[in-house]
Amino acid sequence: MDIIAEVRRRHLVSGESISSIARSLKISRPTVRKHLSTEVEPVYKRELQPEPKLGSFKVILEKWLEVDIKLPKNQRRTAQRLFEGLLDEGYTGAYDSIQRFVKQWKINNKKSPTSKQAFIPLAFPPAEVCQFDWSMETVDIAGRELKIKVAHFRLAYSRKMFVVAYPRETQEMLLDAHNKAFEFYGGVPLQMVYDNLKTVVDTVFVGKERKFNRRFMALANHYLFEPVACTPAAGWEKGQVENQVGNVREWLFTPRAKFDSFSDLNTWLALRCEALSSRKHPTLSSQTIAECFQEEQPLLRKITTPFAGYIEHFLKVSPTCLVRHDRVLYSVPAKWIGQIVSVRVMAYSLSIVAKGEIIAEHQRCFSRDKIICNP
Repeated sequence: MDIIAEVRRRHLVSGESISSIARSLKISRPTVRKHLSTEVEPVYKRELQPEPKLGSFKVILEKWLEVDIKLPKNQRRTAQRLFEGLLDEGYTGAYDSIQRFVKQWKINNKKSPTSKQAFIPLAFPPAEVCQFDWSMETVDIAGRELKIKVAHFRLAYSRKMFVVAYPRETQEMLLDAHNKAFEFYGGVPLQMVYDNLKTVVDTVFVGKERKFNRRFMALANHYLFEPVACTPAAGWEKGQVENQVGNVREWLFTPRAKFDSFSDLNTWLALRCEALSSRKHPTLSSQTIAECFQEEQPLLRKITTPFAGYIEHFLKVSPTCLVRHDRVLYSVPAKWIGQIVSVRVMAYSLSIVAKGEIIAEHQRCFSRDKIICNP
């Protein structure tokens, strides 16, 4: 813009000729004439970013993007994952080229615009708040593709996260997840923040008033934390764990995780949570998440005993020495035929109790219409 102003000033104010201006500034006379008619600052835009090393890899990248766009959002690869895949194919260029290409491709194939919102970040004292959420992921367990539920915990001060996987999103699994999370953290925060989950909240009233689930409140009373339910459709009230869900999906479940059992998967997830604590804290940049957690952990309320995280059902033993739960039949000793027994259902096991004593124990079966016997 400086040269345009000089050309216009010298010709229109000083009366200098176009030829003289062109010679002194070493530009062509057509350029001088163009500048004389320019009053608004020009916008210079590079039409095409050179990508010499991407070359033939564009075809592979486009094929991958076309496949991914047909998948659910939680299974699509990020630009970083696509870049790592191209490295395996022999690509030797930079990540920036892949990032630009993917961004432009998504813009060109975008279906509809999305609205943006602004938020005010929240600050939390140590040991005060932990946020909770569920997510659904796809994994391979013992060679079978399964859609599983993952419980996410995040301490709001230190950003220390914990995740644990389950076959379903039931209340006994919610209770078990809290036991495992508090054991992992070595203590309990003052507050736990949730969506209005059916396993947590029975009734939503006006404002923040809630009627919490009876069994869930037994958990809260045992660990002495205050449950807080978010305003409906206000996910930013627990924005940290909302963001964690997307990050964990990319870090831990893309590409698809493969394990022999849920136990192996959860052991690996706990190890990865510890490893990811070495990352820099997002706001206290001079410290890592692990260092911030070292400050926070002593302030958490210590655990005396774990909560008995079972859901109890009273069922009648059939003439074939079986009780039915969740469309699965479990065996009971013959002496209890025709009597009412207590079936205590936990995340991965099931106990049958009569007259205050455990009369049968089984590993839970998550298939349907099965008979589980222990003679």
